[in-house]
Amino acid sequence: MPADEPASPASPIDRLLGIMRQLRNPDGGCEWDLAQDFSTIAPYTIEEAYEVADAIAGGDPAAICDELGDLLLQVVFHAQIAADDGLFTFDDVANAISAKMERRHPHIFGDVTTSDVRKQWEAIKADERAADGPKGALDGVALSLPALMRAQKLQGRAVRVGFDWPDTQGPRDKIAEELAEVAAATDDAHRHEEVGDLLFAVVNYARKLGVDAESALRDANLKFARRFAAMETRAGGSLQGLSLDAQEAHWQAVKASE
Repeated sequence: MPADEPASPASPIDRLLGIMRQLRNPDGGCEWDLAQDFSTIAPYTIEEAYEVADAIAGGDPAAICDELGDLLLQVVFHAQIAADDGLFTFDDVANAISAKMERRHPHIFGDVTTSDVRKQWEAIKADERAADGPKGALDGVALSLPALMRAQKLQGRAVRVGFDWPDTQGPRDKIAEELAEVAAATDDAHRHEEVGDLLFAVVNYARKLGVDAESALRDANLKFARRFAAMETRAGGSLQGLSLDAQEAHWQAVKASE
């Protein structure tokens, strides 16, 4: 390049990669960033994914953009840790997912017809699982997923081999059965187990209804928090000291106003 020709500006992703390389540089880098490894930043990765979901739920494009940047930083951070240890690079990560997307969309990047998409998708997934070696139907469902989400994933995997209720009556009856078993439990350990079974049954019923249990509960949490805050406002800022009947009256008034 001629000496008087300005250097091309780095792309946004190259700029971010360069920042992370500098932060992880043993010569003058950031002490905290240098001390991290996959396991120590994994909780931050999970947290950032949830914050993306929260921003999406809030409907603020600026917040979504900001949180997606934080999540992207986590990918870059993990990739730099791997590069420092000679395991893989950010380019390896990007190339691997690019190849996977092209492989999984042969109707776009290959010569498969649109009518064969579903059949081809299942065949591709089966080939990928076979390449990883023999595995059970439930293998590969991440342990770190939220419990409701993991339950629904496990149930979905079981469905692939035909292990499912024929209709919604089965899971409805199962919920009633599990409720009775919770009531009959005689000690804390037994109650713990039976409540888990009950929650699993509720997730299964949600799945049969086509409802995402994790999303439904998240929305229910938001609704409860919104209504509770409205109750506090109606009560003059605090529910402390009010009788249960008075609190219930505020609750019903808030519900009626929505």
